Amino acid sequence: MAENEDRKAVLARIHGKVQGVWYRGWTVDAAGRLGLSGWVRNRGDGTVEALFAGPAEAVDRMLEACRRGPSAAVVSDIALEPARDPGPGVFEQRPTQ
Repeated sequence: MAENEDRKAVLARIHGKVQGVWYRGWTVDAAGRLGLSGWVRNRGDGTVEALFAGPAEAVDRMLEACRRGPSAAVVSDIALEPARDPGPGVFEQRPTQ
């Protein structure tokens, strides 16, 4: 694959019952299985924010999975915006902002 060919980067803000339900840990596991780079963190307003980057198909699969989340989560909405692709790397959990 040529550099950046078919890559996508998206910043997602996940709304609903998404804190205190293992959403961040679940996201790290799921994104890692899909080979994505980026990060996830809680926000002070009760949302979870994540940057997903990688092959477009894998990012789309991750976003679809985020609509369900872990079993205790109740996702009401996901707001998306294009993001700068950080390039290949790991997917990590970051501190609350």
